[in-house]
Amino acid sequence: MQIVKNVQFTKLLKVSGYLKEFNFRKSNIGVSGRFSVDTIDERGNRIMFYMEMDENNWVINDKANLPQWILEQEKFLNEAILEKID
Repeated sequence: MQIVKNVQFTKLLKVSGYLKEFNFRKSNIGVSGRFSVDTIDERGNRIMFYMEMDENNWVINDKANLPQWILEQEKFLNEAILEKID
């Protein structure tokens, strides 16, 4: 019997002098899985995106429509995931 671990957590990151809450949830799509991540912008609009394993790092899947301040946090989002799953 294979056991699939459910991973959900929240991480606060300082972005432009403000604390932003990022919510992570792992789904078991693909070999290493995929994390859905959501946060809110300064107007309270929810922003959702996915992070997938690429080599040894978790990277943002589709960067096209995301604000720059999220893209600048990719390294810290990767570290947050690695901290939780190790």
